[in-house]
Amino acid sequence: MRCRLLFTWMIGFSLVFTLTTAVSGVEKLDRGLVALERKGGSVFLSWRLLDSDPEDIAFRLMRGESTTGNVKWTSLTGSRAYRQTNFVDKIAEKDKGKKKYLYKLYRYVEGAPVVRLEVLGEATVILTGKGGSYISIPLKGDYDFQKVGIADLDGDGTYEYVIKQPNFNTDPYQRPGYWKRSHTTYKLEAYRLDGTMMWRYDMGWAIEAGIWYSPWIVYDVDGDGKAEVYCKAGVGDPREEAGHVKTGPEYLVKIDGETGKVVAKTEWLSREGYPSYNYYCRNFLTVAYLDGKRPSLIMQRGTYNIIKTQALDKDFKRIWYWESPQEKMRYRGQGSHGLITADVDRDGRDELVIGAAVLDDNGKGLWTLEMGHPDVCYVADIDPINPGLEVFYGFETRQQTDGICVVDAKTGRKLWTHKEPTRHVHGQGMVGDVLADSPGMEVFAGERDLKKRWLYSAKGKLIEFKETGALSPRAVWWDADPQKEVVVSGAIRDWGKDPIQPIKGRVIVVVDCLGDYREEVITSLKGELRIYTSTIPGSDRRPCLMQDHQYRLGIVAQTMGYYYPAQLGK
Repeated sequence: MRCRLLFTWMIGFSLVFTLTTAVSGVEKLDRGLVALERKGGSVFLSWRLLDSDPEDIAFRLMRGESTTGNVKWTSLTGSRAYRQTNFVDKIAEKDKGKKKYLYKLYRYVEGAPVVRLEVLGEATVILTGKGGSYISIPLKGDYDFQKVGIADLDGDGTYEYVIKQPNFNTDPYQRPGYWKRSHTTYKLEAYRLDGTMMWRYDMGWAIEAGIWYSPWIVYDVDGDGKAEVYCKAGVGDPREEAGHVKTGPEYLVKIDGETGKVVAKTEWLSREGYPSYNYYCRNFLTVAYLDGKRPSLIMQRGTYNIIKTQALDKDFKRIWYWESPQEKMRYRGQGSHGLITADVDRDGRDELVIGAAVLDDNGKGLWTLEMGHPDVCYVADIDPINPGLEVFYGFETRQQTDGICVVDAKTGRKLWTHKEPTRHVHGQGMVGDVLADSPGMEVFAGERDLKKRWLYSAKGKLIEFKETGALSPRAVWWDADPQKEVVVSGAIRDWGKDPIQPIKGRVIVVVDCLGDYREEVITSLKGELRIYTSTIPGSDRRPCLMQDHQYRLGIVAQTMGYYYPAQLGK
């Protein structure tokens, strides 16, 4: 049921924040304080722990009740230091009917009176007797959306939400059931958490309505403390009679995050050299810290054939340019359905995992498997015994062996492989520590045309084989134990177990955007962006996941290409 989280600038909620210091790409964030009525009447509160916090940081939480115009404040945590980052206020269970509660979060200082403490956040909740576990952002129309970007557009430390709507998708593959004429243009829309719409940008008819034609990202590349939007753009209406766009200028544009106005542009990578429309209409965009200090924009064109990649600085000046033919064709057709930024060699500078190959920070090929196009591709610390990071692959290209494998991210050396033939490993698969009795992360993948699904341990032990089931379950930190749960079949659940939390709408992204370290699940419904957040109390003190470098850039990249959930880099 819909939560009653209200805002003073809308209908009763206010948020006060303190900001972290931005260093090496760490955003300035507030505490993300959230207050939700639980079923039964209690109120669940949750807030962020930040990387910049000292180890001994503690909190104090106060509840206010309005009586005859005055607010009576009660300390929920007493006079002691409260070290957790969530709290259940059970006093509300005793109240009947609607009642309004105010909450203030303070930074605890031993012996200091409340009036001298630093306010970290404020929230208001009105009890309805219904409870719920999500926040709803109403959209400016009865449409659903395809993607959502999460970033601070105005520099106040609170995330805004940029959507791309509608959820229509055409594919460049020229076979029945894939390409279709675009019936409308994509729009990017920016919303505040209180539902205020900031702006709308129309991508226009030069951008066909499909994922591969319309890459876009939201991130603070220019370093002014406010995120910008970057997207592929064209001019006018260059469509042919059937609806294809095969000619006309193409650009990368920079959109001001506060106003939605285009403020700069540069040329996109050319269509030249590709054998056909299907090959040149696959475009990517992301961010990487190539020097370990400053964000760079990464443009890419191509997946199955020639691949072109270019790095630009904040002023659109070229840093380097790479084409797969430069590497004696060993990198040709090695692209994935996404771009992953990760420091795979642990030198402090980001590399680009373009699929079954990796580009070094200097724009040179680091390694390639020469196995073709993978549908499944994740970079994470899958195996805690193997030093550094690993890459989990599932290949669309037919393989006699090794079609599912885990490789060392620094070298491409195969750590273990699936020994049976595979025809077409499909979807996005999954990585995540979902089983307590199996060290490290588990990995999951399945065939498109065959009834085959495999769950492997980090070391390559087959844990489970099934003939049915979703190809792309989404792992999520939801409850209070060390393992992740999965979002699958309309609910959050432990692996193979009954539902913990029902979910409505199409899952768009799993992301730590509110409250403590546990992740939210953002879904799309007609006219609504819905943010599901856990109301299960826990005792872990973990920093906000969005302050992990690889995870944050993984969230940046999920607005283009297929959706591959972000993974921690450490």
